[in-house]
Amino acid sequence: MAAAIDCFARLGYQGTSIERIARAAGVTKGAVYYHFRDKEDLLFSAVKDRIGGFEKQVLEAVTVAGDAQAALRRVVDACFLHATVSNHRRFIITLMIEALDTNPRLSAEFQRILRRMRAFLADLVRRGQGQGTMRTDIDPEMAAALIAGAIIGAEVQHYQDRTEIDLRATLDATLEALAAWLAPGGATHGIAASGGAKTW
Repeated sequence: MAAAIDCFARLGYQGTSIERIARAAGVTKGAVYYHFRDKEDLLFSAVKDRIGGFEKQVLEAVTVAGDAQAALRRVVDACFLHATVSNHRRFIITLMIEALDTNPRLSAEFQRILRRMRAFLADLVRRGQGQGTMRTDIDPEMAAALIAGAIIGAEVQHYQDRTEIDLRATLDATLEALAAWLAPGGATHGIAASGGAKTW
């Protein structure tokens, strides 16, 4: 699975073959087929395994942080860690983009993953609103979409141009801007709490 993730992350789903995965893992194609029905089965197993592990780590980290702003920092730190100590985040983002037009089943799986991520972040914003550490005139779902987009966007830029985009610095600056915007008394232009019309 580790060899498959490395191949998928670098070459995408279409550019990866069972033969290439077997060669990278140092095993025969037959050994791969013994454990997985086909390339798609291997891909889905890898996605569920890595996403499940990432979500578990984030949930554990956020549970430790009682304050919502501190919890948001831990989410960003977990994303940075996974983006830099392994290629798992690149694996997920590469496939997420590729699957849009090439694999409806995988695209539907990523849709569910992103919805869980946004729901988790929206709950985090609601927690902050309840604690009085985040402004209440912001719609949590729209704020969650903005936070998720900022994190994923920073990662995509980093993967595309590592020499120009320092991921740690970019995520820190993003977090600082989000914290200022989310704080009570923050910028008056924001996303309406009604979830209807958005003002910027």
